[in-house]
Amino acid sequence: MRIIGGRHRGLTLAALGRGDEGAHLRPTSDRVRETLFNILMGGRHGDPVSGAQVLDLFAGTGALALEALSRGAAHATLVDDGRVAARLIRDNVARARRAADVTLIARDATRLPPNGGAPCSLVFLDPPYGMGLGEKALASARQGGWIAPGALIVWEESAAQSAPEGFALLDQRRYGDTWITLLAAQ
Repeated sequence: MRIIGGRHRGLTLAALGRGDEGAHLRPTSDRVRETLFNILMGGRHGDPVSGAQVLDLFAGTGALALEALSRGAAHATLVDDGRVAARLIRDNVARARRAADVTLIARDATRLPPNGGAPCSLVFLDPPYGMGLGEKALASARQGGWIAPGALIVWEESAAQSAPEGFALLDQRRYGDTWITLLAAQ
């Protein structure tokens, strides 16, 4: 895995290795990440990345948030409760030399603490597939003040997702066994 574009283009990210069977680590492939950022930066949704406060729920390796930082996001909060994920995130943040721009919350993404800072305008949501955790994590983030009005949510799952209450469906696309659903917070 590597960063596809922006300031850190070509940066090789930490290898997943054997991983952790219980962690459900399934990094977004370089190809899907590249396509996703082409969609985001393509104009239809404005420029949701430059200057953004990013929230990456079920962050895994941190690749999505680091890609956003590489392309101009201001800060990223990465949430994952896995030990292997935390190690990979710390390694990848160090490789990119972005420790000052990243906050890691080692906690269940469905039970977020209240947000003490600015709400996030770009949210990546990549829960373990088929476990129904995405909607719970969104509800927790909204309740905790993490999601700004009008925020763009990028939800990666194994099936197309319906927009939960308080969110509007913008777009859905399929890439192999991955569905990307774009939502706007209302």
